[in-house]
Amino acid sequence: MSDDEPPRRSQRDRKQVDRYVGDGPSKKRKRTQVDSGSELTDLPSEPEDVPAGEEADDAGSDNDQEDADDEGDFANTPKAKGKAPAGPRKSKAATTTKAAKGPSAVKRPRTGKATGAPKAVKLPKVKGRRVNKNADGEFNLDKLTNETKIRGDNPLFNAVLNPSAALQSTAEEFLDSLNENPGLAQAELINCVLRACGSNDSVDADEVVDYDGVVDSLDTFTEGLKQENSPVYPLTSKLAVFKKFRSSLAELIERIVISAADTGALYTSDLIMTVQTWVVAMSSSQIRSFRHTATFVALEVESALCTVAAAVEKEAEIIGRQREGERKRKASNKTGAGGAGGVREKDLENKAAEVRKRREVLAEFLKEVVDGVFVHRYRDLDPTIRAECVRALGAWFGAYPAHFLDVSYLRYVGWVLSDTHTLVRTEAVRALQVVYAQSDYVGALAHFTERFKPRLAEMAARDAELGVRCAVLGVLGALDGHALLEDADRERLCLLVFDEEPRVRRAVAGFVRGVWEDAVEERLVGRRGKTDEKTRGRVGTKALAVLLVRWGVALERERSAAAGEDDEGGSVYSGEGGTSAPHRSAHVPPSVAADQAGRTALAVEALWDECEAVRDWEDTLDVLLLDHSAGGDGDEMDVEESLAGAAKKKGGVDEVWRLEDAEESVLLEVLVASIRRAKTLSATATKKGEEDKINTDITRALIKGLPRLFIKYQTDESRIADILLIPPLMNLDLYLEMRMMNAYAALWDDVTKQFLSHASSNVLAKACAALRHLSGATSLANTNGAKQLELEDELASQLRDAVAGREELAVASFGEDEVLALTAVCARAAALAGARDVAGWMEEDEGGKQSCVWDIVCALVERGRLGYKEEERMIEQGLHLLGLHIIWKTRKLPDAPAGELSADELKFREGLREQRDALVEKLVEYAVGTQSNTAEGVKRAAFQNLMHIHILFNPSNQNAAAAPGDARPLPTAALALELDDEVQYRCAGFIQATIEQFEEHFEESAVSERDEDSASGSGDDSDEDGAATAGKEKEKEKEGGKAKGKTKAKGRERERLASMLQTPSRARLQAEYVFMSVISTFLRAIRAGAVHIKHSAVLLAHHGRVSPSFDLCTRVVVDILREEGMYNEGGDVVVQVIEQALKESFSFVADNIVSTEEYTVGLAKQLAGAFLIRGAQLSVVRRLDARYVVRVHTDLLTWAIKRIAALEGSGNKNKRAKGVAVSFFRVLVPLLNSVESRDALKIKAHMDQLLAQNKLEVPPSAKMWEPQRAYEKRLQSAMNKDKARKGKKAGRAQVGAGTTTEEELTDGEVLSAPEEAPARPKPKPKRRRPRRRNDDDEDDEPAEEEEEAPSKPKSTLRARRSLRGRAAEEAQPEPELAEPATPRAGSAAPSSRLSELEEPEPTSTIEEGVEEEEEQEEIEDADELPTTNGHATPESSSRKRPRDGEDADEEEDIDEDDASQTRTRTPVPFDRELVIRRKRARH
Repeated sequence: MSDDEPPRRSQRDRKQVDRYVGDGPSKKRKRTQVDSGSELTDLPSEPEDVPAGEEADDAGSDNDQEDADDEGDFANTPKAKGKAPAGPRKSKAATTTKAAKGPSAVKRPRTGKATGAPKAVKLPKVKGRRVNKNADGEFNLDKLTNETKIRGDNPLFNAVLNPSAALQSTAEEFLDSLNENPGLAQAELINCVLRACGSNDSVDADEVVDYDGVVDSLDTFTEGLKQENSPVYPLTSKLAVFKKFRSSLAELIERIVISAADTGALYTSDLIMTVQTWVVAMSSSQIRSFRHTATFVALEVESALCTVAAAVEKEAEIIGRQREGERKRKASNKTGAGGAGGVREKDLENKAAEVRKRREVLAEFLKEVVDGVFVHRYRDLDPTIRAECVRALGAWFGAYPAHFLDVSYLRYVGWVLSDTHTLVRTEAVRALQVVYAQSDYVGALAHFTERFKPRLAEMAARDAELGVRCAVLGVLGALDGHALLEDADRERLCLLVFDEEPRVRRAVAGFVRGVWEDAVEERLVGRRGKTDEKTRGRVGTKALAVLLVRWGVALERERSAAAGEDDEGGSVYSGEGGTSAPHRSAHVPPSVAADQAGRTALAVEALWDECEAVRDWEDTLDVLLLDHSAGGDGDEMDVEESLAGAAKKKGGVDEVWRLEDAEESVLLEVLVASIRRAKTLSATATKKGEEDKINTDITRALIKGLPRLFIKYQTDESRIADILLIPPLMNLDLYLEMRMMNAYAALWDDVTKQFLSHASSNVLAKACAALRHLSGATSLANTNGAKQLELEDELASQLRDAVAGREELAVASFGEDEVLALTAVCARAAALAGARDVAGWMEEDEGGKQSCVWDIVCALVERGRLGYKEEERMIEQGLHLLGLHIIWKTRKLPDAPAGELSADELKFREGLREQRDALVEKLVEYAVGTQSNTAEGVKRAAFQNLMHIHILFNPSNQNAAAAPGDARPLPTAALALELDDEVQYRCAGFIQATIEQFEEHFEESAVSERDEDSASGSGDDSDEDGAATAGKEKEKEKEGGKAKGKTKAKGRERERLASMLQTPSRARLQAEYVFMSVISTFLRAIRAGAVHIKHSAVLLAHHGRVSPSFDLCTRVVVDILREEGMYNEGGDVVVQVIEQALKESFSFVADNIVSTEEYTVGLAKQLAGAFLIRGAQLSVVRRLDARYVVRVHTDLLTWAIKRIAALEGSGNKNKRAKGVAVSFFRVLVPLLNSVESRDALKIKAHMDQLLAQNKLEVPPSAKMWEPQRAYEKRLQSAMNKDKARKGKKAGRAQVGAGTTTEEELTDGEVLSAPEEAPARPKPKPKRRRPRRRNDDDEDDEPAEEEEEAPSKPKSTLRARRSLRGRAAEEAQPEPELAEPATPRAGSAAPSSRLSELEEPEPTSTIEEGVEEEEEQEEIEDADELPTTNGHATPESSSRKRPRDGEDADEEEDIDEDDASQTRTRTPVPFDRELVIRRKRARH
């Protein structure tokens, strides 16, 4: 330590304390580590026999030197010479020197050697906080007292808060005081705990030792603390002074306990007994600060006792070994001075007896804390206290494993693994990390591991908190290190390498590395000679491929089972059918398949730093380039033949790394992902030139290997798609630098060949990406231009050859092979047009000698009206190609005014107009025309292209400037195109049909699967008894459970459909992608103005019924409506869309298509956002004109009430339909959020008029009319908004001394001026249940008594409450304080039975903890169940915040005549009528 560095607090003014050691001189002996699993009280009185192998170590001529080594090991322990008091402590160097040069180092006969008592094992040094010398003047006790409201009269508490105080000196001074005046010192310690609880009460020397009066004293302290509004609570306070309070208090407790153990005061005084008596009682307090602080203190005392007990255990082991050695020496030296040996043996026996007593005392101390505090508080209502207990238990596992690593303590950790709070589960997992780090005690953990291993695996896979999942994976890795996991468990954990969360993938990477290393070693078993690095690399690559294939199959099986699919057609890595993705549809758009990152890439990223085979992409490339099909079967190899000879015989491929077809597919993905990862990391390299070097190495290797890969896998569609991802990863300029132009031309030829020979959208998309990368090499522009022309010519030749010999393509007949060829050519042309501009190639006719591609494709598209299913994709790709051609030509439109255009430019524009109009005519015919036999795929493609063209040439966009600051219109302004209203309606009908078709398809599949499940389940009950039982159940259903059964059936159906949405299959995902592409195109057209916004009601009507991605469209439509109504003066359109959408959505409920109106209510909540715009802090920035909002309500009320009246006349036949019609009022409730008082009055009058005209009566108690009453109640609330505001303002003006402000209102209490208060009759008194009174409950006395004594400060008048509030108060059960039950004897005793691992039922002893007032409110805010005295409070007694407008419930009903008049309200003075009370949770 440097001179200027301040010394640590433990080294400043440290007093020398006598260490507590036993009598009798002896010396320690060197020993090896001995495992001891015995109990604390199991020290044998007689030593056991020592094996013969240890006798030579314990006796001989080197014993003196061994004693000297022992002294060196425990040099810091002061020696006890005779009965002289221990002197000052010596440094390690001085003690060692004395041990080496003292008389004991001289060799002499054993019988004449002086013996001494064995030294006590040194306790571990306490790591203290750094003492801040400069903070002496900054610690202001008076200021601290004023800020915290805690007295500064306790020196221990002040030392904890003072950063300049040396806690070791404080602990030693406390122990000196304990020796001089035990009662005063113990009172000082208990008062420190009280200050830590935030209490200013104190105990004296007599009260602290009055154990029978502890509970009464704590009751007094608790009542005093309840009087404070917000007592400071140091352990959880956010004040800066309490930042290090927790660690300082724990350090002080540890120093006191360890120093007391050194001096012997721990065993001779009542210190621990007094502390335990007080903290055990405080840990069951109603006040959280008492309960939490006492629990923390008790747990820290237990942790310090564990440290002392572990040292005593170690000392007992040393003494036992010394006794064994002494007995052996006595037996071997039968002659000689036996007197000295007898004295030494007697001294060792006395020392062992003394240590045994200390162990017994410590065992009692440890058991008292566990039984009195831990077993009750580990299931406390407060998750923070539960986490404290579990954290402490983990510390005990590490400090004293010999005692706590037992099933009786481990079970508590297993039980809290299922805790609902994240912090508790995290601490439990950390405790298990400590447990399984103790390798010497793993054998005792087998039963616990087997019991809770499934729960750990479940947490690793599905826990809601990522941190918990990652920590559990660390525990499972430790389990695997101890060989406690089965192969099935290891495989399930390895599947997490494909998890969607990057943190989970990285956390499981270490576990996967261990599995991979085991697989490598298993494959190398039996090889002769030394394995070289190249062989090991290839074997590692093979093992990685095998594991990835196996895990991929398992993952596909699990997902197929979860999605309800049949596991047919192989899996992703099954290799069946010659494809790695058998379920991939050929009709999926290219954007889905292009450059996608599969799960193999995710696994490579996670394993990059852990697995060498993943990083070594060169070995992977070498293995893939080998011919793994060469040679015969491996079983033909002679057993005596060497492996090298076998490899040579089979073409150079060893059976150890020979790849299967599925493994080759996986390694191709690994190769691509590994190269991509290497390039990504090289871009972030800090070393200069590292990125260029890595890119050069990659390109050099691929220049040689890529052509061979193309040749090897050119016929495999799935593998060639992966290979086409490699060219974009190469540095193409290296071809020019290395003068390898022929190789570059060959690369162009390879990519072009794959493009022209495959028709899969996946291959075409990746080939186009590779061609785009090759074309971007500017230094190789000459080669690129020539190769592009060759590609276009070859593609045109393929198209012309496919239609050669036919004149009328629109009606000609094609064979199956010809259709496939034309489909492939159209798909290639469309893919190429999506990557680059091919408008010139499309119209190239070679001077009239050949038909251009545009004409040929237009002729093929004409076949769409024939409706041939096999030609569907050909027509679809042809329409896509024609649409892209129009878009590319539009980019070339001149932006000059019409008068400045040249003849060629005018000709170009007119030609584009003709081509566009001809294409639009075909698109309208195919998408929404009268042709009924057009294929569905052709309709979708035609509709999408129709919307794209109209968006491009939309007239509303033509007035926009071509560029910022440029007043010229867009070039497309001269070619503006508008969609007819009739076509728009047809397009809306097409969208409606598409949505219904999508819903019906998956609902039918879900219902059919459910029927199959029910049929398979009912097949087991085919016997007569089962039939009779089923018949009885059906009769019961007919008698009274028909409606309930229908409700349950519908509920099960909704759950089934919801589960399908949660675990979608691959087929559903693909179909949903195609479906959403159509919907998003229509929505984009509405947003751009190509389609009128009124047609958006088609999308809104299906809100909630399709999928979550479809529901996102609702938000876009609401934004459009909000903009249209508030900025474009389109309120009429907004009203039309909202009314139509709600009516159509509710019609599904009325027609029994949907069983509930929840979807329509959700739609109404979304549409309510179109009425206003909110800004910061939910302030209203802009509103829709009120007349439109009123119009929405009045129109919908008219529609709904007419339906109800029509059903009313039919009697009871349509009772259900009538109930459904009345439920429409629930839909109208969310639309009232923006209604003002005057508008609410209009809506209320209109509704009453409609009810009167249709002669409908609303019974006040009929359940059917509850939605109407709720709607009317919200209207009443909206009508009273202004009145409530006026009342609040009047109340604020009269707030005086002794009253609270509006912010202190209880939830549910509304401050409003009473109407005609002097004339209001007093409410009739109601009989109330007797309730226990507290000191704070005097304000709950009846108002009559309070008026008699108005001068009393607590007898204030109470605000008038509604009947609902009174009923809730009267219905609230009276809580009873739960007395802490006595812990069951032997509750923590060790046991290995399975029943001890089962969690006991909750009892009053476990749920003793009770929150105080402020903490009760915190629990309610956290959506946890409110508790009173450890018991759950019924929901009927909990106060809830009223919704908007429910303040009308606090006032009496207003007559219609009075509602239309304005009255003058006279506020009543506060001292006679209203007093607002602060919310408190009474216990």
